Amino acid sequence: MGAGRLYAAVAVGGFRRYATYRAATVAGVFTNTVFGLILVYTYLALWDEKPHLGGYDQAQATTYVWLGQALLSTLALGGGGVEDELMERIRTGDIAIDLYRPADLQLWWLAADLGRACFQLLGRGVIPFTFGALFFPVALPAHAATWAAFLVAVALAMVVGFGIRYLIALTAFWLLDGTGVMQMLMITGTFCSGMMLPLNLFPGALGDVVRALPWSSLLQAPADVLLGHADPWPTYAFQAGWAVVLLAAGRAVQSVATRRVVVQGG
Repeated sequence: MGAGRLYAAVAVGGFRRYATYRAATVAGVFTNTVFGLILVYTYLALWDEKPHLGGYDQAQATTYVWLGQALLSTLALGGGGVEDELMERIRTGDIAIDLYRPADLQLWWLAADLGRACFQLLGRGVIPFTFGALFFPVALPAHAATWAAFLVAVALAMVVGFGIRYLIALTAFWLLDGTGVMQMLMITGTFCSGMMLPLNLFPGALGDVVRALPWSSLLQAPADVLLGHADPWPTYAFQAGWAVVLLAAGRAVQSVATRRVVVQGG
């Protein structure tokens, strides 16, 4: 089997694996919808007081809310990606089996995470987004080209999200328990990705800083493309740049960890 077919098979396996968790998927759809309702009414009240806040009108603001709920699990902004399993395998020493596979460790886990992300987008993302579009005023593009550009931005966001979480997962080579690091990642990701509030609302230097960080590639960048607030090509360049940096950093840390650190458990 060629390398491309191997990683495609891993991605398909990741998709099918998460598709078996039907009860969890239904519960996740319900949870995302409820949180979407809470956020959307908060946004509506805020935009009633301050119309066009952050350059969004009310319909664009509600669209942003439901887009966030659609991408929350897709991009594992609150955790739940392959990093949990990877950290556990490092802790127990099972990572040694992965290192002996005739496959690249980073690409293997990237493929698995992309399969997971694609299922979460379809299984947990579409229904809350559709619910929001049916019952609230939203601003959706009329042209198929805009939707296609948005999906490309989402795909790049998946890679950037994996790059961040892979780096954090590798800290398990040095830490016995990565729970604290993962919790810090969740808080940072929620704040800096724009999940709580669009990054357009952040004032002055703070806004410039958070928009320059990799987390802005996750939600804010695809949202800007969908809502027509950003040209797709510079957005892709920004996301791809961070993807390259993060994957390269992950590969460097992986090299140091596997050569110099004794795997936990043996």
